[in-house]
Amino acid sequence: MEYLIDSLGDAGALALAGALVGLLFGIFAERSEFCLRASTVEVAEGRPAGRLAVWLLAFFAALGTVQLAQFVGLMDLGEARALAATGSMSGAIIGGLMFGVGMILARGCASRLLVLASTGNLRALVSGLILTLVAQTAYKGVLSPSREYLSGLWTVPGGPARSLAAQLGLGQGLAAALALAGFAAAWWFAARCEVSRGKRLMAAGVGLAVMLGWLLTYLIAQTSFEVVPISSVTFTGPATDTLMVLVDQPGITLSFGIGLVPGVAIGAGASALFARRWAIQRFGANTPMERYLLGAVLMGFGAMLAGGCAVGAGLSGGAALSLTAWLAVFCMWVGAMATHLLLARTTALRPVA
Repeated sequence: MEYLIDSLGDAGALALAGALVGLLFGIFAERSEFCLRASTVEVAEGRPAGRLAVWLLAFFAALGTVQLAQFVGLMDLGEARALAATGSMSGAIIGGLMFGVGMILARGCASRLLVLASTGNLRALVSGLILTLVAQTAYKGVLSPSREYLSGLWTVPGGPARSLAAQLGLGQGLAAALALAGFAAAWWFAARCEVSRGKRLMAAGVGLAVMLGWLLTYLIAQTSFEVVPISSVTFTGPATDTLMVLVDQPGITLSFGIGLVPGVAIGAGASALFARRWAIQRFGANTPMERYLLGAVLMGFGAMLAGGCAVGAGLSGGAALSLTAWLAVFCMWVGAMATHLLLARTTALRPVA
Protein backbone atom coordinates (compact mmCIF):
# COMPACT_ATOMS: atom_id res chain seq x y z
CA MET A 1 0.00 0.00 0.00
CA GLU A 2 2.87 2.39 0.81
CA TYR A 3 4.43 1.70 -2.61
CA LEU A 4 1.09 2.31 -4.30
CA ILE A 5 0.59 5.64 -2.52
CA ASP A 6 4.19 6.69 -3.21
CA SER A 7 3.73 5.88 -6.90
CA LEU A 8 0.24 7.28 -7.48
CA GLY A 9 -0.37 9.62 -4.56
CA ASP A 10 -3.36 9.42 -2.23
CA ALA A 11 -5.87 10.46 -4.88
CA GLY A 12 -4.48 8.09 -7.49
CA ALA A 13 -4.50 5.17 -5.06
CA LEU A 14 -8.10 5.93 -4.13
CA ALA A 15 -9.15 6.16 -7.80
CA LEU A 16 -7.44 2.85 -8.56
CA ALA A 17 -9.16 1.23 -5.57
CA GLY A 18 -12.50 2.65 -6.73
CA ALA A 19 -11.96 1.35 -10.25
CA LEU A 20 -11.12 -2.15 -8.98
CA VAL A 21 -14.11 -2.26 -6.63
CA GLY A 22 -16.37 -0.81 -9.33
CA LEU A 23 -15.21 -3.35 -11.91
CA LEU A 24 -15.98 -6.23 -9.55
CA PHE A 25 -19.30 -4.73 -8.46
CA GLY A 26 -20.36 -4.16 -12.08
CA ILE A 27 -19.61 -7.74 -13.08
CA PHE A 28 -21.24 -9.28 -10.01
CA ALA A 29 -24.31 -7.02 -10.13
CA GLU A 30 -24.91 -7.65 -13.84
CA ARG A 31 -24.43 -11.41 -13.59
CA SER A 32 -26.59 -11.80 -10.47
CA GLU A 33 -29.29 -9.32 -11.61
CA PHE A 34 -28.95 -7.63 -8.24
CA CYS A 35 -31.89 -5.23 -7.87
CA LEU A 36 -33.62 -3.83 -4.79
CA ARG A 37 -36.68 -2.74 -6.80
CA ALA A 38 -37.37 -6.25 -8.04
CA SER A 39 -37.00 -7.56 -4.47
CA THR A 40 -39.58 -5.11 -3.13
CA VAL A 41 -42.00 -6.07 -5.92
CA GLU A 42 -41.75 -9.75 -5.01
CA VAL A 43 -42.45 -9.04 -1.34
CA ALA A 44 -45.27 -6.59 -2.10
CA GLU A 45 -46.98 -9.21 -4.27
CA GLY A 46 -46.58 -11.86 -1.58
CA ARG A 47 -44.33 -14.09 -3.69
CA PRO A 48 -40.79 -13.78 -2.28
CA ALA A 49 -38.48 -15.62 -4.64
CA GLY A 50 -35.18 -15.38 -6.49
CA ARG A 51 -34.76 -11.61 -6.74
CA LEU A 52 -35.28 -11.22 -2.99
CA ALA A 53 -32.86 -14.09 -2.37
CA VAL A 54 -30.18 -12.35 -4.46
CA TRP A 55 -30.62 -9.09 -2.53
CA LEU A 56 -30.48 -10.89 0.82
CA LEU A 57 -27.31 -12.74 -0.19
CA ALA A 58 -25.62 -9.47 -1.17
CA PHE A 59 -26.81 -7.69 1.99
CA PHE A 60 -25.72 -10.38 4.44
CA ALA A 61 -22.45 -10.97 2.59
CA ALA A 62 -21.63 -7.27 2.99
CA LEU A 63 -22.78 -7.11 6.60
CA GLY A 64 -21.08 -10.33 7.66
CA THR A 65 -17.72 -9.69 6.02
CA VAL A 66 -17.53 -6.04 7.15
CA GLN A 67 -18.31 -6.93 10.75
CA LEU A 68 -15.96 -9.93 10.65
CA ALA A 69 -13.15 -7.77 9.23
CA GLN A 70 -13.61 -5.32 12.08
CA PHE A 71 -13.77 -8.10 14.67
CA VAL A 72 -10.42 -9.62 13.57
CA GLY A 73 -8.78 -6.18 13.38
CA LEU A 74 -8.45 -5.73 9.62
CA MET A 75 -10.22 -2.37 9.75
CA ASP A 76 -12.12 0.02 11.99
CA LEU A 77 -15.00 2.05 10.58
CA GLY A 78 -15.43 4.23 13.66
CA GLU A 79 -14.16 7.28 11.76
CA ALA A 80 -16.26 6.63 8.64
CA ARG A 81 -18.73 9.40 7.85
CA ALA A 82 -21.64 6.95 8.01
CA LEU A 83 -20.95 6.57 11.75
CA ALA A 84 -18.82 9.51 12.91
CA ALA A 85 -20.63 12.48 11.33
CA THR A 86 -23.96 13.93 12.43
CA GLY A 87 -26.78 12.03 10.78
CA SER A 88 -30.32 12.96 9.84
CA MET A 89 -33.19 10.77 10.95
CA SER A 90 -35.73 12.98 9.18
CA GLY A 91 -33.63 12.84 6.03
CA ALA A 92 -33.45 9.06 6.23
CA ILE A 93 -37.22 8.79 6.58
CA ILE A 94 -38.33 11.36 4.00
CA GLY A 95 -35.50 10.73 1.57
CA GLY A 96 -35.85 6.96 1.91
CA LEU A 97 -39.57 7.11 1.12
CA MET A 98 -38.96 9.39 -1.87
CA PHE A 99 -36.23 7.11 -3.17
CA GLY A 100 -38.44 4.04 -2.82
CA VAL A 101 -41.26 5.68 -4.78
CA GLY A 102 -38.86 6.84 -7.48
CA MET A 103 -37.23 3.43 -7.70
CA ILE A 104 -40.53 1.85 -8.72
CA LEU A 105 -41.39 4.56 -11.24
CA ALA A 106 -37.95 4.42 -12.90
CA ARG A 107 -37.75 0.62 -12.66
CA GLY A 108 -34.41 0.60 -10.88
CA CYS A 109 -32.31 2.26 -8.19
CA ALA A 110 -29.20 4.34 -8.91
CA SER A 111 -26.87 1.35 -9.12
CA ARG A 112 -29.29 -0.69 -11.23
CA LEU A 113 -29.73 2.21 -13.68
CA LEU A 114 -25.96 2.45 -14.10
CA VAL A 115 -25.64 -1.29 -14.66
CA LEU A 116 -28.55 -1.35 -17.14
CA ALA A 117 -27.27 1.73 -18.99
CA SER A 118 -23.95 -0.07 -19.43
CA THR A 119 -25.76 -2.96 -21.11
CA GLY A 120 -27.45 -0.76 -23.74
CA ASN A 121 -30.62 0.32 -21.92
CA LEU A 122 -31.26 3.90 -23.08
CA ARG A 123 -34.18 4.31 -20.65
CA ALA A 124 -31.79 3.68 -17.77
CA LEU A 125 -29.19 6.02 -19.30
CA VAL A 126 -31.62 8.95 -19.57
CA SER A 127 -33.08 8.28 -16.11
CA GLY A 128 -29.62 8.04 -14.59
CA LEU A 129 -28.55 11.36 -16.07
CA ILE A 130 -31.68 13.09 -14.71
CA LEU A 131 -31.13 11.47 -11.30
CA THR A 132 -27.55 12.74 -11.26
CA LEU A 133 -28.49 16.29 -12.25
CA VAL A 134 -31.21 16.50 -9.59
CA ALA A 135 -28.83 15.09 -6.98
CA GLN A 136 -26.32 17.82 -7.83
CA THR A 137 -28.96 20.54 -7.48
CA ALA A 138 -29.98 19.04 -4.13
CA TYR A 139 -26.36 19.01 -2.99
CA LYS A 140 -25.14 22.44 -4.10
CA GLY A 141 -27.84 23.98 -6.28
CA VAL A 142 -31.29 25.47 -6.03
CA LEU A 143 -32.72 22.49 -4.12
CA SER A 144 -30.00 22.50 -1.43
CA PRO A 145 -31.89 24.81 1.00
CA SER A 146 -34.88 22.45 0.93
CA ARG A 147 -32.62 19.46 1.53
CA GLU A 148 -30.85 21.18 4.42
CA TYR A 149 -34.16 22.21 6.01
CA LEU A 150 -35.60 18.68 5.85
CA SER A 151 -32.33 17.17 7.07
CA GLY A 152 -32.28 19.47 10.07
CA LEU A 153 -35.74 18.52 11.35
CA TRP A 154 -34.38 15.54 13.33
CA THR A 155 -30.67 14.88 13.66
CA VAL A 156 -28.58 12.41 15.60
CA PRO A 157 -24.95 13.04 16.68
CA GLY A 158 -22.14 10.94 15.30
CA GLY A 159 -20.59 8.21 17.40
CA PRO A 160 -22.46 5.64 19.52
CA ALA A 161 -25.80 7.42 18.98
CA ARG A 162 -25.54 6.71 15.25
CA SER A 163 -24.27 3.15 15.63
CA LEU A 164 -26.95 0.47 15.51
CA ALA A 165 -24.55 -1.96 17.17
CA ALA A 166 -24.01 0.40 20.09
CA GLN A 167 -27.72 1.07 20.43
CA LEU A 168 -28.48 -2.67 20.53
CA GLY A 169 -25.44 -3.56 22.65
CA LEU A 170 -24.00 -5.82 19.94
CA GLY A 171 -20.30 -6.57 19.85
CA GLN A 172 -18.64 -6.97 16.46
CA GLY A 173 -18.17 -10.70 17.01
CA LEU A 174 -21.86 -11.26 17.74
CA ALA A 175 -22.88 -8.95 14.88
CA ALA A 176 -20.66 -10.89 12.48
CA ALA A 177 -21.99 -14.24 13.72
CA LEU A 178 -25.61 -13.15 13.32
CA ALA A 179 -24.94 -11.73 9.85
CA LEU A 180 -23.15 -14.88 8.68
CA ALA A 181 -26.06 -16.93 10.00
CA GLY A 182 -28.33 -14.66 7.96
CA PHE A 183 -26.15 -15.30 4.92
CA ALA A 184 -26.46 -19.06 5.42
CA ALA A 185 -30.24 -18.72 5.64
CA ALA A 186 -30.28 -16.55 2.51
CA TRP A 187 -28.15 -19.15 0.68
CA TRP A 188 -30.64 -21.89 1.66
CA PHE A 189 -33.57 -19.69 0.60
CA ALA A 190 -31.92 -18.94 -2.75
CA ALA A 191 -31.31 -22.64 -3.37
CA ARG A 192 -34.96 -23.34 -2.55
CA CYS A 193 -35.98 -20.67 -5.05
CA GLU A 194 -33.84 -22.51 -7.63
CA VAL A 195 -31.34 -19.68 -7.98
CA SER A 196 -28.30 -21.23 -9.66
CA ARG A 197 -25.10 -21.69 -7.68
CA GLY A 198 -23.29 -19.34 -10.04
CA LYS A 199 -25.85 -16.57 -9.52
CA ARG A 200 -25.69 -17.11 -5.74
CA LEU A 201 -21.91 -16.68 -5.84
CA MET A 202 -22.27 -13.54 -7.95
CA ALA A 203 -24.77 -12.11 -5.44
CA ALA A 204 -22.34 -12.81 -2.61
CA GLY A 205 -19.68 -11.09 -4.71
CA VAL A 206 -21.75 -7.88 -4.69
CA GLY A 207 -21.51 -7.85 -0.89
CA LEU A 208 -17.81 -8.70 -0.95
CA ALA A 209 -17.18 -5.75 -3.28
CA VAL A 210 -18.76 -3.49 -0.64
CA MET A 211 -16.46 -4.92 2.03
CA LEU A 212 -13.45 -4.49 -0.27
CA GLY A 213 -14.34 -0.83 -0.75
CA TRP A 214 -14.37 -0.22 3.00
CA LEU A 215 -11.14 -2.19 3.47
CA LEU A 216 -9.13 -0.52 0.69
CA THR A 217 -10.11 3.03 1.65
CA TYR A 218 -9.36 2.23 5.31
CA LEU A 219 -5.89 0.88 4.45
CA ILE A 220 -5.14 3.93 2.30
CA ALA A 221 -6.31 6.23 5.11
CA GLN A 222 -4.09 4.41 7.61
CA THR A 223 -1.05 4.60 5.35
CA SER A 224 -1.46 8.18 4.12
CA PHE A 225 -0.14 11.23 5.96
CA GLU A 226 -3.19 13.17 4.75
CA VAL A 227 -6.81 12.92 5.89
CA VAL A 228 -8.44 10.37 3.58
CA PRO A 229 -12.19 9.65 3.81
CA ILE A 230 -13.13 6.04 4.50
CA SER A 231 -15.96 5.01 2.19
CA SER A 232 -17.33 2.21 0.06
CA VAL A 233 -19.74 1.62 -2.81
CA THR A 234 -22.35 4.33 -3.30
CA PHE A 235 -23.57 5.93 -6.49
CA THR A 236 -25.40 9.23 -6.19
CA GLY A 237 -22.49 11.32 -4.91
CA PRO A 238 -19.82 9.69 -7.10
CA ALA A 239 -22.08 9.95 -10.16
CA THR A 240 -22.53 13.70 -9.63
CA ASP A 241 -18.77 14.11 -9.13
CA THR A 242 -18.07 12.20 -12.32
CA LEU A 243 -20.60 14.21 -14.31
CA MET A 244 -19.22 17.53 -13.03
CA VAL A 245 -15.70 16.46 -13.97
CA LEU A 246 -16.86 15.77 -17.51
CA VAL A 247 -18.88 18.97 -18.06
CA ASP A 248 -17.53 21.59 -15.67
CA GLN A 249 -13.83 21.00 -14.96
CA PRO A 250 -10.80 21.18 -17.26
CA GLY A 251 -8.95 18.55 -15.23
CA ILE A 252 -9.83 15.46 -13.22
CA THR A 253 -9.59 15.46 -9.43
CA LEU A 254 -9.11 11.80 -8.63
CA SER A 255 -11.04 10.10 -5.83
CA PHE A 256 -12.54 6.73 -4.93
CA GLY A 257 -15.87 7.73 -6.51
CA ILE A 258 -14.24 8.94 -9.73
CA GLY A 259 -12.78 5.46 -10.18
CA LEU A 260 -15.89 3.64 -8.99
CA VAL A 261 -18.47 4.84 -11.54
CA PRO A 262 -16.51 4.07 -14.75
CA GLY A 263 -15.33 0.83 -13.15
CA VAL A 264 -18.93 -0.31 -12.66
CA ALA A 265 -19.86 0.74 -16.20
CA ILE A 266 -16.95 -1.17 -17.72
CA GLY A 267 -17.54 -4.25 -15.58
CA ALA A 268 -21.28 -4.43 -16.26
CA GLY A 269 -20.87 -3.68 -19.97
CA ALA A 270 -18.15 -6.28 -20.42
CA SER A 271 -20.18 -8.87 -18.52
CA ALA A 272 -23.23 -8.25 -20.73
CA LEU A 273 -21.17 -8.37 -23.92
CA PHE A 274 -19.49 -11.61 -22.88
CA ALA A 275 -22.86 -13.22 -22.10
CA ARG A 276 -24.45 -11.73 -25.26
CA ARG A 277 -26.98 -9.76 -23.22
CA TRP A 278 -25.92 -6.32 -24.50
CA ALA A 279 -28.82 -4.80 -26.47
CA ILE A 280 -30.28 -1.37 -27.17
CA GLN A 281 -33.56 -0.77 -25.32
CA ARG A 282 -35.64 2.37 -25.88
CA PHE A 283 -38.73 4.03 -24.44
CA GLY A 284 -41.98 2.62 -25.78
CA ALA A 285 -45.72 2.63 -25.29
CA ASN A 286 -45.41 0.43 -22.20
CA THR A 287 -42.43 2.37 -20.84
CA PRO A 288 -43.56 6.02 -20.74
CA MET A 289 -40.71 8.50 -20.41
CA GLU A 290 -42.56 10.82 -18.02
CA ARG A 291 -42.85 8.05 -15.43
CA TYR A 292 -39.14 7.29 -15.60
CA LEU A 293 -38.19 10.96 -15.35
CA LEU A 294 -40.42 11.56 -12.34
CA GLY A 295 -38.87 8.53 -10.67
CA ALA A 296 -35.37 9.80 -11.42
CA VAL A 297 -36.17 13.21 -9.90
CA LEU A 298 -37.52 11.62 -6.71
CA MET A 299 -34.49 9.35 -6.42
CA GLY A 300 -31.99 12.13 -7.04
CA PHE A 301 -33.38 14.37 -4.28
CA GLY A 302 -34.25 11.43 -2.02
CA ALA A 303 -30.78 9.91 -2.14
CA MET A 304 -29.09 13.19 -1.20
CA LEU A 305 -31.60 13.71 1.60
CA ALA A 306 -31.31 10.14 2.90
CA GLY A 307 -27.51 10.19 2.84
CA GLY A 308 -27.19 7.45 0.26
CA CYS A 309 -28.83 5.37 -2.43
CA ALA A 310 -30.10 1.80 -2.21
CA VAL A 311 -26.49 0.56 -2.25
CA GLY A 312 -24.83 3.46 -0.42
CA ALA A 313 -27.30 3.18 2.46
CA GLY A 314 -28.65 -0.31 1.95
CA LEU A 315 -25.36 -2.19 1.58
CA SER A 316 -22.42 0.06 2.46
CA GLY A 317 -24.05 2.00 5.31
CA GLY A 318 -26.05 -1.04 6.38
CA ALA A 319 -22.91 -3.18 6.56
CA ALA A 320 -21.30 -0.58 8.84
CA LEU A 321 -24.42 -0.79 11.06
CA SER A 322 -25.20 2.90 10.62
CA LEU A 323 -28.53 3.66 12.29
CA THR A 324 -29.57 6.24 9.70
CA ALA A 325 -28.62 3.91 6.83
CA TRP A 326 -30.81 1.12 8.20
CA LEU A 327 -33.68 3.56 8.68
CA ALA A 328 -33.23 4.90 5.14
CA VAL A 329 -33.27 1.49 3.48
CA PHE A 330 -36.28 0.43 5.57
CA CYS A 331 -38.15 3.49 4.30
CA MET A 332 -37.02 2.68 0.74
CA TRP A 333 -38.68 -0.71 1.13
CA VAL A 334 -41.86 0.86 2.49
CA GLY A 335 -42.05 3.53 -0.22
CA ALA A 336 -41.35 1.05 -3.01
CA MET A 337 -43.85 -1.57 -1.84
CA ALA A 338 -46.63 0.98 -1.28
CA THR A 339 -46.04 2.53 -4.70
CA HIS A 340 -46.05 -0.81 -6.49
CA LEU A 341 -49.29 -1.85 -4.82
CA LEU A 342 -50.90 1.52 -5.61
CA LEU A 343 -49.87 1.31 -9.27
CA ALA A 344 -51.13 -2.27 -9.50
CA ARG A 345 -54.47 -1.27 -7.99
CA THR A 346 -54.77 1.74 -10.31
CA THR A 347 -54.07 -0.45 -13.34
CA ALA A 348 -56.60 -3.07 -12.22
CA LEU A 349 -59.32 -0.42 -11.79
CA ARG A 350 -58.66 1.25 -15.13
CA PRO A 351 -61.46 0.50 -17.63
CA VAL A 352 -60.57 -1.47 -20.73
CA ALA A 353 -60.96 0.56 -23.95
